Amino acid sequence: MKMPVMFIGHGSPMNIIEKGRITNGWIQKAKEIPKPRAILCVSAHWFTMGQYVSTAAAPETIYDFYGFPEELYQISYPAPGAPKLAEQAANLLGSETIKDSERGLDHGAWCVLNSMYPEADIPVFQASVNRLNSPWKSFQAGQKLNALRNEGILIIGSGDVVHNLHLLNWQMQGGYPWADSFDRYIKEALVSHNIEFVLNYQQAGKEEQNSFYYRDHFDPLLYCLGAVSDTDTVEVFNDERVFGSLSMTSYFWREK
Repeated sequence: MKMPVMFIGHGSPMNIIEKGRITNGWIQKAKEIPKPRAILCVSAHWFTMGQYVSTAAAPETIYDFYGFPEELYQISYPAPGAPKLAEQAANLLGSETIKDSERGLDHGAWCVLNSMYPEADIPVFQASVNRLNSPWKSFQAGQKLNALRNEGILIIGSGDVVHNLHLLNWQMQGGYPWADSFDRYIKEALVSHNIEFVLNYQQAGKEEQNSFYYRDHFDPLLYCLGAVSDTDTVEVFNDERVFGSLSMTSYFWREK
């Protein structure tokens, strides 16, 4: 069976402590599919000059955030790595891919997986978001990873379609109008299988201008979109904006 592809709007690390409808959405999707042989996570929090893949046998838990409750720093996710599968993924991505045997799991990966697979018994490895990529190049990178799905590997992109920390309002329940508008633009394009609209997101207009300053949180979606097959259907879940300028909207692709 070909494993699905999932893009998860991960939002704040506090989701792992507070739990609720957002983490419930992640958990529900994990319950709907067979247990993966391994998980490849393309996380916004590994944003690199060039393409990297982690080949660590026992990746450490990285606490790449600050100013949060101490409880969050006491959580670990001791999942094993998958060096051989990571080597395979690196080879698929191309000869210029750098293999990093020291890289652990950043919070874009482990905060999500701690809810989905709390036993931490599934091997996990990561691919970085290459900041040198154009949107098209990130999509093409995902296309190269498509073959891994046939080997029982779940591909997860972890980011946020809308991610602007400068305009964050912790007291706001929903999203700013421009955040809602841009999130809707991407959702409508994905549901209608209009890849060009997603890759050319600038044509969304002024709503795009505040949605993000860097593509670190957006490009995991493009890697996922590349890994999707023509026969896959898409489901939308956790469709909401929080704190004004964060999108939690997530996508799930699987075979018909």
